Amino acid sequence: HKPLRLTRHRGLDGACGYAVSGTPADCVKLGVLELLERRPDLVIAGINPGANVGINLNYSGTVAAAKEAALFGVPALAASIAGAPSDRMMAAGRFVHRVAVELLDKPLPLGTFLNINFPDLPVAAATGVKVSRQATNGEREYYVKRTDPRQHDYYWAGLDHGGGEADEGLDTAALARDYISITPVRCDMTDHAVLDTLRSWGLENGFRDKFIRTGR
Repeated sequence: HKPLRLTRHRGLDGACGYAVSGTPADCVKLGVLELLERRPDLVIAGINPGANVGINLNYSGTVAAAKEAALFGVPALAASIAGAPSDRMMAAGRFVHRVAVELLDKPLPLGTFLNINFPDLPVAAATGVKVSRQATNGEREYYVKRTDPRQHDYYWAGLDHGGGEADEGLDTAALARDYISITPVRCDMTDHAVLDTLRSWGLENGFRDKFIRTGR
């Protein structure tokens, strides 16, 4: 129930842009539908301080922005770096630029974008680059309970990334081994292999006879 508001900014290089009061996905959607005269050639979300691997892809605003662009058919990538090392952003940016050039030259299927994660060390010191899959396990979530000066409890959310997985093809394992992880991500989250199984339950058959006519 809150409107989106824009603030115009001028970068250090003289380029102009907008800051949007909403989420990263709002930035992309508002830009594509309202602000830009034509659809952008590319969307880069990030570089985000803090890794976005494993289950964090489900909650990340940075990843959501790239996903929003991919839904519009715009080539997109999300980039994150473990920790918050501002002194490493330039080197990470140069690597992202290299990937972006490849992405524009070799487009991905519609609805697919890239998720890049840098380890918590200088880019030149990374073990290498690993094309990886999203991990859906191997991470331990927890909360740290504390009490404020007014004796009210509050909680810090925490997440221990894996890294001990035997499968080195997972993004969490790649990052834990100091690789730069690149994961292709699809917007379509349907489990197509389960569609026929679900249809076999018979939920589509006789719906009106079972429910509508009985008044339930």
